[in-house]
Amino acid sequence: MQAAPVRATAIPSFTTALRAVESLLMSSGQRTARRNAWTSVLEDRRRAKDRVEAQRVLDQSVSLSARS
Repeated sequence: MQAAPVRATAIPSFTTALRAVESLLMSSGQRTARRNAWTSVLEDRRRAKDRVEAQRVLDQSVSLSARS
């Protein structure tokens, strides 16, 4: 007796599901604007992280030079 063949169907990721719903609810211009806004948010977060790191390095170098 042979086992029945197994069909593997990929379950869509959460992001894929959200994009599908988004495409149903929004026009393409709104989708583009939303994605551009999110990209800007991510870029702002990256720049903020870089600023914090640069400030930490500067503070460290000042404290080292003050000790010398």
